[in-house]
Amino acid sequence: MSDKIKPYYERNLPHYQPSYADFFVTFRLAGSIPVSVVTQLMKERELEGKRIAQITNQKAKIEEYHSFQKEYFLKFDGLLDKSDNGPNWLKIPEIANIVNDAIKYRDEKDYQLIAFTIMSNHVHMVISTEHKEISLYKILQSLKRHTARESNKLLARTGAFWHHESYDHVIRNDKELVQIVKYVLNNPVKAGLVKSWQEWKWSYTKYDM
Repeated sequence: MSDKIKPYYERNLPHYQPSYADFFVTFRLAGSIPVSVVTQLMKERELEGKRIAQITNQKAKIEEYHSFQKEYFLKFDGLLDKSDNGPNWLKIPEIANIVNDAIKYRDEKDYQLIAFTIMSNHVHMVISTEHKEISLYKILQSLKRHTARESNKLLARTGAFWHHESYDHVIRNDKELVQIVKYVLNNPVKAGLVKSWQEWKWSYTKYDM
């Protein structure tokens, strides 16, 4: 895939990634959810992805995909928050700092950073690709490759650091954007780690919330 934006592509699941959009993105550590649970989720996702791919009307396809991704995000994030198995390397301040710095470094270069939260085994980001001639796929590929390399170096390990696929959701309007930013910032509050999002060191938003 070239750096040029492709508005619709398929991997394990079709991704709708229009140019100049606001995105809610989640990516997680490899092994952060038990294999049996991931297998079941992938089966459900594959079936739904095939059904969506058969829709010939592009507008209807996007609508169906949007609804499915929203439902999938909530299910998947709930599993991540409850997961006590697998690695929690992002709890290590030095590792979290690598990710924090990498996300902020790309602000105004690859995207406009709106908000993010780094949890123990996953990361939520809200970004805008307006006026940026690079695909979301390439943005995340670069971000994950760099942070994986530096984190593995610090951990003195080799192998997969991030799960290979990220989960992206196109934000459709300002109302949804505000809701998602609040959702992202409140993730550590919901997990019982802090009483307010401002207390969490690994959260950020450019808005005055």
